[in-house]
Amino acid sequence: MGSVVPPLDVSAEELEALLEGVREVLGEAGYQKLKAAIRTLSYVTELLKKREATLASLRRLLCRARSEKTEAVLEQAGILRSPTPREPPTEVGSKKPGHGRHGAKAYPGAQRIEVLHATLHRGDRCPECQRGKVYPLQEPGLRVRMQGQAPIAATVYQLQKLRCNLCGEVFTAEAPAGVDEEKYDATTASMIALLRYGSGFPWNRLADLEESLGLPLPVATQCEVVAEAATRLQPAMEELIRQAAQGEVMHNDDTAMRILRLAREPSDERTGVFTTGIVSSGPGWRAALYASGSKHAGENLAEVLKHRVAGLRSPIQMCDALSRNTPKTANGVKILLANCMAHGRRQFVDVAANFPEECGYVLESLGMVYANDALTREQGLDANERLRFHQQYSGPLMQQLHEWSTDQLVGAKTEPNSGLGRAISYMLNHWQPLTLFLREAGAPLDNNVVERALKKAILHRNYVYPAITRST
Repeated sequence: MGSVVPPLDVSAEELEALLEGVREVLGEAGYQKLKAAIRTLSYVTELLKKREATLASLRRLLCRARSEKTEAVLEQAGILRSPTPREPPTEVGSKKPGHGRHGAKAYPGAQRIEVLHATLHRGDRCPECQRGKVYPLQEPGLRVRMQGQAPIAATVYQLQKLRCNLCGEVFTAEAPAGVDEEKYDATTASMIALLRYGSGFPWNRLADLEESLGLPLPVATQCEVVAEAATRLQPAMEELIRQAAQGEVMHNDDTAMRILRLAREPSDERTGVFTTGIVSSGPGWRAALYASGSKHAGENLAEVLKHRVAGLRSPIQMCDALSRNTPKTANGVKILLANCMAHGRRQFVDVAANFPEECGYVLESLGMVYANDALTREQGLDANERLRFHQQYSGPLMQQLHEWSTDQLVGAKTEPNSGLGRAISYMLNHWQPLTLFLREAGAPLDNNVVERALKKAILHRNYVYPAITRST
């Protein structure tokens, strides 16, 4: 077999120079033919290069990167940067485990059954060596077995009936303990609510699934079961709102929602409908609240803050820079406003194809800040330690970014009305709330927590609610 010849990088000028050296050997006719072939090949090569460059530009303009990660955005923009090695500010913990099969610890909701050895017990003589004694190990052997089942199951209790052949009296067997005459127990309502509102499962689809499994559950019945359970859960919801109002950090945002019939106040002239997500957190706890109606995220957060106990320190509120997300509190509660760094970063992601070098600098700078934040989580730093860590390592990065951004606009290096200029202006106009994490302990970098929480509501956009009560 012949060996593979590696490709040679030879220009048209070099080929013509070689051709001149053998001109006398080839003769004038052969020389002219080869010279024409070399020039034709050079012309076609240049055309292919221009075509490839044009296609790459079109791909960058028309196609968004599948991911907003810095590497993917820069690759989409045509910048292939080699990663710059950077020593971490402090020691990092052990390497994270890679992807693989889930072990038994990955199933916290699984039923666990202890299986004892059939023949051996603690202290028995070893059947192998006949000298030692066996004792149980701390870590048992594990075997995971999965089985399918209907999301809502039914059990039919056949209560035996006996009748006296003389007097005709009928005697019915007692139902087992815990089985009363109520057909739908609390777990039924919980499962329907989780499927419908937690996973976006349409009413009719759930009814069809149960029907196919031999367990008919009409849509009207599902609604009645959930509505009855909601009434019972009202005190728990009110207590959850009260506790969420005492949080130290509060994330809020809203998303458009479709509701066919919504009861509005007579003075309400709004036509939009929204679902607000509020995620409040304190030491060792986190609570998520949802409210659907015509009110915006700031108004719904203000309703929650009415339950805040007087005398607590000002909570940190994380949101994007829309004014409708900021609450107007009436009971003296003052907030520390933090804006979402991910929203500011996305301004540069959107224009990276047109301004690859400038956006690459911004995205890489913010990437190092996020890397520092990840280190604080890996090392389990508390809020004050995290603040000092960011002030030491992220503060200089953000200061350099601020100076660069100011120089781009003040020094007329960037057109203010361009996409890059608007992205830089957004960062500079909201610089103080964007960098609250450098001044306040516990201030988050972004609003991704509530963005993920709102995905539960976004599941419902493809299906319209038949009706809803007043907004909360």
